[in-house]
Amino acid sequence: MRWRGLFLAPAWLTMAALFLLPMAVVLAYSLLSRGTYGGQGLPWTPENYARMIDPLYLGILARSFLLAGAVTVLCVPLAFPLALFISRSGKHKLLWLNLVMLPFFTSLLVRTYAWMFLLRDTGLINAMLMKLGVISAPLPLLYNDGAVLLGLVYSYLPFMVLPVYATLERVEPALLEAAADLGERPWGVTRRVLLPLAKPGILAGALLVFIPSLGSYLTPDLLGGGKSILIGNVIQNQFTSARDWPFGAALSICLMLLVLGMLRLWESRGGGELG
Repeated sequence: MRWRGLFLAPAWLTMAALFLLPMAVVLAYSLLSRGTYGGQGLPWTPENYARMIDPLYLGILARSFLLAGAVTVLCVPLAFPLALFISRSGKHKLLWLNLVMLPFFTSLLVRTYAWMFLLRDTGLINAMLMKLGVISAPLPLLYNDGAVLLGLVYSYLPFMVLPVYATLERVEPALLEAAADLGERPWGVTRRVLLPLAKPGILAGALLVFIPSLGSYLTPDLLGGGKSILIGNVIQNQFTSARDWPFGAALSICLMLLVLGMLRLWESRGGGELG
C-alpha cells in the first residue's frame, strides 16, 4: 500500500495543483465583498450566494438547463446514424472519423463567425432563398434562440458521435444478422438490438454535450446577440464589464455544484454502467 501511495503521489499533486487549488481560490473569491468601484476585499460574506435567489437569475438558469437539454436531445438522433455509418465503413473508418474531428482544427470563434455570415440578413442562406424567389424579405435567422441552438448543436455534435461510435464499433455483426434471420425488420433491429447496446455511448455523449452546453457563453453571445442570455453569459459578464468577481465566483461554484449533483443523482439511478 505504501508503494502504491508513493506511485500515486504525482497524480494527486497534479490534481491538487490544477483542480483543488483553483477551486479553493474561486470559493474564497465567492465569499469576499465587492468594492465600491469594483474589485473585492474583506469582510467575508455569504451575500453573493443569497443574490442568486433573485427570480432573474433563477429564470436564466432554468433557460440554460432547458437549452442544454434541447441541444443534447437533438444531438442523439443526429449522431447515431452517423456513428453507425462510420462503424460499418470498413477501411474508410479513419477517413470519416478525421472528418468528424476536422472542425476541432479550427478555432470555435472562427467557426461561430462563419455561422454569423451564413445566417445574417445578407448572408448566404437568405441571399439564396431570395434569389430563388422563395422569400421576399430576409428571414430573422440570427440573434435568437434558434441560432444559439443551431450553433451549440454544431459545436458539440462530435462529442456525441465519438462515444456512440466507440460503442457501436464493438457490436458483433453476428448479433444483427441473427436478429434479421429471426424475422426482425431493419428498424426493429435498430430499436431492439443496436440502441440498447449503444446506450453506454449515448449516455456518455449526453454528458459530454450537456455539460459544456450548459456553461457555454461564446456561442450565445455571438449568435444570440444579447437577446439569448444564458448562465455562462452572466458569469462572464460579472468577471468583465460588471467587475463583480465575488458574485461571478459564487455563480460558478453553484453551477458546478448543480452539475455534480446531477451526475451523482444519475449514478445513483444506474448511470454508473458507463464505468
